Amino acid sequence: MSGYSSNPYRMDARTTNSIDRKREQERRFMLQTAFKNSDELAAKLVQRLLDKHIIETNSEASIREVFVKVLRTLQDLDEHDFNFKIAPLRSLIPNANMISLYLTQYIIEDLLNHRDIEDVFGDENEIYQVVDSIINAIRPQS
Repeated sequence: MSGYSSNPYRMDARTTNSIDRKREQERRFMLQTAFKNSDELAAKLVQRLLDKHIIETNSEASIREVFVKVLRTLQDLDEHDFNFKIAPLRSLIPNANMISLYLTQYIIEDLLNHRDIEDVFGDENEIYQVVDSIINAIRPQS
């Protein structure tokens, strides 16, 4: 008897595992990069949100500090908490940037209630596009 197994699912499982490993590496890289560059990313993000009239605020510096804090704490979040936060937006965009989804949901749910935010404009797709225009810079090129 030969030791060869003709399992047709073995190749599929290997491919799936490879894709999962690549996505996890990409996620880890992006979280580390977001942490390291949180000041710069937060400044650019707040400026873009203001320029595109997504947010109105009476303290740009305060909102920038909020985004620095969020970007620095992302890598410490439990995977369940992270996925729970982005769950309402998961189907918004195919192959979405997870950090952009998280920040979009943060703006819609949490930033809206911040004392220095006067108003948030736009739907979730518009907000995602603006956020991703900044955050996509840290996504590794495939």
